[in-house]
Amino acid sequence: MIGGLFGDIHPSIFWGILAVILAAAELLAPGVFLIWVSLAAALTAGAVLLLPIGEPFQWLAFAIFSALSISGGRLWYLARPVEPEDPLLNDRTARLIGRTVVVTQAISHGEGRVRVDDGSWPVSGPDASTGSYVRITGVAGSILTVEPVPETPGIASLPPGQT
Repeated sequence: MIGGLFGDIHPSIFWGILAVILAAAELLAPGVFLIWVSLAAALTAGAVLLLPIGEPFQWLAFAIFSALSISGGRLWYLARPVEPEDPLLNDRTARLIGRTVVVTQAISHGEGRVRVDDGSWPVSGPDASTGSYVRITGVAGSILTVEPVPETPGIASLPPGQT
């Protein structure tokens, strides 16, 4: 079949070209998968170049090399996890913890609202009057958990660590 597709070219050239195409596809659509299949095609090209392997065994070798290289790649990535620079980058609500904000709707029976930047958020916490300051201590779904802070005039929605 390979000889039928490419005429009289050596099968190692076919596998080499396939390896290059798969590596290029990995560059165009990174997913950290095709590079391992590309490696399998390159290994198959090397095996075909060194050994007189028939076409069915070439495909079998490619399948085995693919399984081994994908498994090896998975183990390699599991052993070297990529740590994000900012683990809270995509967790907007967790980034609010520690901020001091103003109560816009009195917290009564554990429920109220606070102003955070240009939005209003539901909160749960001890009773607090409108205009008082509270500190965000946690998040449960979209409801912020707050605790009272001493009266500090002139403070509105400060970043964490500042009161």
